[in-house]
Amino acid sequence: MKHSDNISTKYPVMAGIMLWLVPVLLLVPNVALDITEQYTVLEKAVNILLPAGIYFILFSLSRRIGATILWFIPIMVLCAFQIVLLFLYGESIIAIDMFLNVVTTNVHEATELLQNLTIAIFIVCLLYLPVIITGIILCIKRTHTDTKSRHVALYTGIALAIAGVVCALCSDNYKPTRRLFPVNVISNMFSALGRTCQSDDYFDTSADFKFGATCPAPDSAAVFVLVIGETSRADNWQLNGYDRPTNPRLSQRSGLISFTRTLSESNTTHKSVPLLMSHLDSRQFGDSIYLCKGIIDAFEEAGYTTAWLSNQKRNGALIDFFGEQADTVHFITDDGHLHYDEELGPHLKNFINDNPGRRVFAVLHTYGCHFNYRERYPESYNYFRPDNSAEAKASNRPGLVNAYDNAIRYTDTVLDSIISILATSGRPAAMVYLADHGEDIFDDERGRFLHASPTPTYWQLHVPMIIWFSDIYRGINADKYARLLNNSGKDVSSSRSAFHTLISLAGIDTPYYRPDADLSSPSYLEPSRVFLNDYNEAVPLTESGLRDPDYKEFASHRIRYSL
Repeated sequence: MKHSDNISTKYPVMAGIMLWLVPVLLLVPNVALDITEQYTVLEKAVNILLPAGIYFILFSLSRRIGATILWFIPIMVLCAFQIVLLFLYGESIIAIDMFLNVVTTNVHEATELLQNLTIAIFIVCLLYLPVIITGIILCIKRTHTDTKSRHVALYTGIALAIAGVVCALCSDNYKPTRRLFPVNVISNMFSALGRTCQSDDYFDTSADFKFGATCPAPDSAAVFVLVIGETSRADNWQLNGYDRPTNPRLSQRSGLISFTRTLSESNTTHKSVPLLMSHLDSRQFGDSIYLCKGIIDAFEEAGYTTAWLSNQKRNGALIDFFGEQADTVHFITDDGHLHYDEELGPHLKNFINDNPGRRVFAVLHTYGCHFNYRERYPESYNYFRPDNSAEAKASNRPGLVNAYDNAIRYTDTVLDSIISILATSGRPAAMVYLADHGEDIFDDERGRFLHASPTPTYWQLHVPMIIWFSDIYRGINADKYARLLNNSGKDVSSSRSAFHTLISLAGIDTPYYRPDADLSSPSYLEPSRVFLNDYNEAVPLTESGLRDPDYKEFASHRIRYSL
């Protein structure tokens, strides 16, 4: 026997096992997705048969089984990512938005999340790390699979692939880029890369955009503030009927209106905040968001002095680009430390005092109730106890809700302090508060947690929205205040109405203004309920992936969810 033949026969059993085992392990996400997703029977069959066939064919093409295993490491990474995602959300493929969230989420947030996914990470490591290690060993030992085994794998793969193709052809309008793992995930990865490139080119593509904004009859030295909340759900606000005292201060404020039937059209920050800050709604979002500018530019064109004050870390994307157009830009996190939202107040007060006699507009981007909830408020605000649960599991829900409600109660203090600054300024003033999206906290049998999942839930979409007016502003604009009160019980889309309501309150005219989206307009119309999905398509809310528990919640709060 030649020396090379002797080498090639080493570890023959291991090589034979890996020839069949690795393709099966690569199918674990496919099996899981067939269970969690609302696929047809034929789509489920394609999702198993076609990838299985292709895997067996590819593994049969080379005798060097170790090298083949190592070539499949990128697919194993996608499989691991998919399994972790299913552990977190209970459904859905790795979405375009998930890849973008990886790019735009800061390290601290990512660390907080990973600390609560240890079980899922352990499982995927148990599945795929031994395979990779074995592949390395087989590669070093130059172990080959025998010809007969490879032929059997090849014929098996061809048969499975043909069966998968037949099922795909028999399935109506089958789209592999949306239904077939890992083709759909790879397609989403390239789509995310394309959107990142669009974001990088933003200043070039939007350079010529103008709102044509004017302010024909401005209130002298008026002050307008937009506060963008983070991860706040309307159900946990006392103002909206919650049975816990989470708004002890705001509930005592005069001149404050709460819009209790407000939904966001997105459940992820990197889309919901640009929607709030632009004149677009989700039907227009798509590529158009990269061609236009935000509300700060509209106020500047109309003669306002502007400020962007943020307690979020820079992410180098659209939110920052919209904010950095302001005359005053301050990220209080630039010092590398975590801060509480109340620290934005002194910066707002200084901005107002530094611009006496001028009309001013400020946007405050808060950290709100973003997980880990316990880190969003000082120790003195642990009103609901115990609040030290941080591990993401359903049995910890009472402690997680306590911490979340404490974060809402702290938001109440933050907003009340902003109102105090405006009320004591002696100017006509208004504050609009909107949350970008809500949050799941193990609310039903699905065990959903956090937000930004590819398919939304009621709790991720129902958000708080409040508007406060100073006595001076109400005296000057009693008609607007009355119309806002009248519309407060109607269905509202924060994504659609934020821009148009704010510029109307500020007396700004622009061709982009839509009175049907302005909550202070007699022409206001309740919106069709839509959701901006992962493909930037504005789909009817009933086609967004909602389930029966969500519809029951919408109905109980008298929120219309159909067109």
